Amino acid sequence: MELVAGCYEQVLLGFATRPGQSWTVVPDFTHHAHTASLSAVAVNNRYVVTGSRDETIQIYDMKKKIEHGALLQHNGTITSLEFYGTSHLLSGAEDGLICIWNTKRWECLKSIKAHKGHVTSLSIHPSGKLALSVGTDKTLRTWNLVEGRSAFIKNLKQNAHIIKWSPDGEKYVTVIANKVDIYRLDTASITGTITTEKRISSLRFITDSVLAIAGDDEMIRFYSCDSQKCLCEFKAHENRIKDIYSFEREGQHVIVTASSDGYIKMWNLDLDKIRDGPSLLCEVNTKARLTCLAVWLDQASEIKENSDKTATSSQETEDEKSSIARTNKDFWTTKRVKILKRKRKIIPEKQKLAAPVQKKKKQNSLA
Repeated sequence: MELVAGCYEQVLLGFATRPGQSWTVVPDFTHHAHTASLSAVAVNNRYVVTGSRDETIQIYDMKKKIEHGALLQHNGTITSLEFYGTSHLLSGAEDGLICIWNTKRWECLKSIKAHKGHVTSLSIHPSGKLALSVGTDKTLRTWNLVEGRSAFIKNLKQNAHIIKWSPDGEKYVTVIANKVDIYRLDTASITGTITTEKRISSLRFITDSVLAIAGDDEMIRFYSCDSQKCLCEFKAHENRIKDIYSFEREGQHVIVTASSDGYIKMWNLDLDKIRDGPSLLCEVNTKARLTCLAVWLDQASEIKENSDKTATSSQETEDEKSSIARTNKDFWTTKRVKILKRKRKIIPEKQKLAAPVQKKKKQNSLA
């Protein structure tokens, strides 16, 4: 298990985490990933990808611990990255494009002009057949990924900056400033609204009915999607929280938080005692100004990521039936677009990720 975090200092940080009766987290690697601050990070069972204000997406092979390449399709800050299983990656950026990547050959299957302004957030349905995106054009757009086209456009009163599917795919949420609107898929209507005091910076489904919400303060709050009531709140950090991640391990719900105070913390949440709040498992001071966070989980360790649990099982079913990559003009495999060499770059020389020892100048070393 590896905690991976991006920061303003242009560095990707990696921390090896060992579960047990007493969880431990130790520095594993640092890599000067970009020429500007990191803005997004995503993981699947093999790769970590990072996006930056330098307009590039960097790829890392975590099993070989090497830098795998770079993708140069966008002309703007990368704002959102999300894998679907082991086969595809979606990226969104300030150029208004959503790009769909095949992760076998790392080629761009489709580049969609998704929004008139920036793409601020995107989310893939657990089935892999739909995606949602929001942007600075005050729209929420639904995408048919099987055919590679827009399916529905909903006008919003304000710009949303977060969109997220629930693990079962039956509901989704949008975040506008300090307000979370909860939608049902079957009706596409709002079933409830959660309002917080501060602007919301990150949000995560812990289960289909429990949301973890972090804002521009030190608190984490758990809300019920059904009643929209706050189930618990606790002080997690000394400064504002930048990102939340979660996964499930042997029935244990683990919450990971990253803050502007430089700390990454891991928490154990007992859903039966949620009102008591989570207990701290371990923490590490990165001494960096963190911006984004993910957890790379090795499949061999029998750990399943909470938010991708449904997507993973759906992916296996889809692979068996070949329903996403089969016949009748299937978008994923047949509607590929040609990419200019200057628009798609894979670094030929694979560089090892550096261990966290003394670095050259401009590279942060971990204490």
